[in-house]
Amino acid sequence: MFRRRRREQPEQAAADAAAPAEPTRESGPWDSDEPHPDHDRIDLGGLRLPHNPDFDVRLASVGDQHIGVVVIHGDSTLQLQGLAAPKSMGLWDEVKTKITQQVPALEEREGPFGAELRGEVTADGQTRQARYLGIDGPRWFLLAVVHGPAAADESAAEPFLDFLRDVVVVRGTEPMAREEPIVLRRPNEHGAQSDDRPGFNPFRRGPEISEIR
Repeated sequence: MFRRRRREQPEQAAADAAAPAEPTRESGPWDSDEPHPDHDRIDLGGLRLPHNPDFDVRLASVGDQHIGVVVIHGDSTLQLQGLAAPKSMGLWDEVKTKITQQVPALEEREGPFGAELRGEVTADGQTRQARYLGIDGPRWFLLAVVHGPAAADESAAEPFLDFLRDVVVVRGTEPMAREEPIVLRRPNEHGAQSDDRPGFNPFRRGPEISEIR
């Protein structure tokens, strides 16, 4: 006996179509085109960062271009830079080799995002702990470098790791050269998207976006 399939109600079908897709992974960094949690983030163009007043966020610039972010929390920092990558392969294995050639003392370990590098680095006559993490995404690569106590102390590193897990990378569709920096912008620059979702309070204190060169 065949039964007629019940027709789906138009209202329910429209609601299902409008509902955002559930993330297929537990955490990021996320690609902007994949389903990811929908909540407050700082829109810097090529990167969208968690909106958290406990972090001081600064843009790093070369000339007139913003190419990276420095996130300060306590006595430690997290540096983020997005680079364009080929469709066919990631960049982290190659970048790891370049870093270890420059700093042979670094050791490779397994971390929450895969292989990473840890150890002491010397710059400007000062030696400090550093931790390098690399994440390969679709046509992009995100390099994260932790300096200070959080580079060696797991409990101090956890706020930075949670921050990194909620970063969204916006690669865009335009052609880019291999390892070309994904350009960022200040939130109030032309083209920045406003966040008018329910519950977002534009007057709530958030990270101050300053600039370093």
